[in-house]
Amino acid sequence: METITSRTNPLCTHLRKLSSSASYRRECGEFVCDSPKLLEEALLWQGAVHTVISTDSIPLPTLPAGVRHVRVPADVMRAVSPAQTPQGALAVCGIPERTLPEILDGRRYVVLDGVQDPGNVGTILRTADAFQADGVFLLPGCADLYNPKTVRATMGAVFRFPVWSCTPEQLRELLSRSGLPLYGTALRQDTVDVRAVDYSRCALAIGSEGKGLSQQMLEFCDRTVRIPMSPHCESLNAAAAAAVVLWEAARTD
Repeated sequence: METITSRTNPLCTHLRKLSSSASYRRECGEFVCDSPKLLEEALLWQGAVHTVISTDSIPLPTLPAGVRHVRVPADVMRAVSPAQTPQGALAVCGIPERTLPEILDGRRYVVLDGVQDPGNVGTILRTADAFQADGVFLLPGCADLYNPKTVRATMGAVFRFPVWSCTPEQLRELLSRSGLPLYGTALRQDTVDVRAVDYSRCALAIGSEGKGLSQQMLEFCDRTVRIPMSPHCESLNAAAAAAVVLWEAARTD
């Protein structure tokens, strides 16, 4: 175990850049998990834990051989943690290589189109995992999966749930090869009540917080669905809409 007491140590600089820059994360192939809970989830689901940084007051699980462990004082933890209130433990984990599959043999997938809020992306991932979806697709314009806020909101699902990034065209080809219809949450002439859809095999598209699904994705949808709600409400938060649709799909299994 090492001890670092200077906030200008190269590891501290590395941690701050991992937290703040998506391009740096991609370049390094690493991301930051900010809590003892996320460290436990990473270890439980065989995440590639490279380095653990902790304060003296935080008990840690047994770390695998080869994991670098660094102790820091509270002021250094505050300087390197992306959280306003650090929980005393950080982990640097490797970003897994995940290429698009040739075919989707699962039953249900979630597609996020321009969902920019990291908390929403992380919460949707956690919800999709809870309701036994088979994976999530992030289209261009979505928040980075490995943004610390996204990772925190997944509550560990980032380590056990498949997520792919692709273009709308790649998604359409993959869904077509896999025989999966695409249902989008939007209003269109063929829109049906979310309770009247067969979810036995499908992909469910959720649009951005402000604009909903892009025109291109609307054109790719085989059907659109609406969530019944009070007439004086225009829409739901993206994460809330995803939770409703995923719960309805799971309920009808």
